[in-house]
Amino acid sequence: MNAPVLIGLDRIRALLDEGALVDQIEAGFVMYSDGRVVVPPVGFLHFDDPPGDVHIKYGYVTGAEHYVLKMASGFYENPSIGLPAADGVILVFSQKTGRLEVVLHDECWLTDMRTAAAGAVAARHLAPSTVDCVGIIGTGVQARMQLEMLQQVVDCDRALIWGRSPEKVKAMIADLEASPSIQSWGLSLEAADSAEDLAARCNLIVTTTSAKEPVLRAGSVRPGTHITAMGSDDDGKQEVDAAILGSADVVVADSRSQCVHHGECGWAVRDGLLNEGAIVELGEVIVDASLGRTSDDQVTIADLTGVAVQDVQIASMVVGAMD
Repeated sequence: MNAPVLIGLDRIRALLDEGALVDQIEAGFVMYSDGRVVVPPVGFLHFDDPPGDVHIKYGYVTGAEHYVLKMASGFYENPSIGLPAADGVILVFSQKTGRLEVVLHDECWLTDMRTAAAGAVAARHLAPSTVDCVGIIGTGVQARMQLEMLQQVVDCDRALIWGRSPEKVKAMIADLEASPSIQSWGLSLEAADSAEDLAARCNLIVTTTSAKEPVLRAGSVRPGTHITAMGSDDDGKQEVDAAILGSADVVVADSRSQCVHHGECGWAVRDGLLNEGAIVELGEVIVDASLGRTSDDQVTIADLTGVAVQDVQIASMVVGAMD
């Protein structure tokens, strides 16, 4: 019996067609909302000493060749001992035999990439027709990747960055200014004085933090803004004031059930500010644009908790490129 093929990060990076990723993730959301994907509830492991969490996601597209199981971890004190905060692996099994065929030791890179691509999909379908300035709240890996991926879908030459640490904001801007993709974009980068300053000057905002209380407050968001909130992927996390979701013109979820369980939508639903039935799934908006933004005066928000179909799609791209 042949052993599973083990693929490391360097080869994974070489195999992934990053230019096709946004379209692939978009197609996954459509299949998910159309009921063509089997995705059980997310599994979580939490650790207190040292602090960390592990997300376990798994699923398959009906009739496809493979099913996948993904584990991604974040141990937040690792950088202080010289280790990356994140690690991860995606296991790819045959739908016909159940045999493990490929082990993608991606060190969480594929999870980061598919998450950034989901942000680009949301912006493609929900951002106002003219984006004056992109605002990124957060200074971690995902903050950088979200901004770089937006290049594929947004025509804008200005971005503001805000985070709790001015030093980290400064370092992030320096890193991005040295990035070939940002240089080719011609993007002007600036530190915002506060989250409120950022919200006042940007009409496309992406929140990328692990905050447990809102960093974006009601009353600070200008008319016509789109918000992509992708940090609240676990119980207790919250980046956006629930009142913003309660007053938004359009609220979109990558997965309605997941977002009500542990996303931004859950806070608003539990507070009685948002009816679960009013939440539209991203896959539905992709198919029917009338369910999303219909005016540049509207406030829209996309709550992205990360759905296993994204892992299925990106793993399929890598495995398909091995042939």
